[in-house]
Amino acid sequence: MNAPNESTRAAELKAMQDSIYREKILRARRQTPEERLADVFELSNHQFAMMLGGAMHRIGSTNVEEGWREVARWMRRLDRVREHNHYATERRIS
Repeated sequence: MNAPNESTRAAELKAMQDSIYREKILRARRQTPEERLADVFELSNHQFAMMLGGAMHRIGSTNVEEGWREVARWMRRLDRVREHNHYATERRIS
């Protein structure tokens, strides 16, 4: 039996990805506003946990309070950037 060629496997993978994406969209459309809000909170909690882990790793600490202080510092920094419109719209090439 011959192994499927790369283009066939790529097409099958693309079809599978499209199917998964389509199902996610259809599932989201069936959700109530309350279910959508619950999903937002779940994603937000997950993201904050990831930020905490990253902060603790960066400062080299296992102290959760220190980690949250570092996350707060990052958030203040982002706020300052937003408030002063310091956004790059193009990549600067040196």
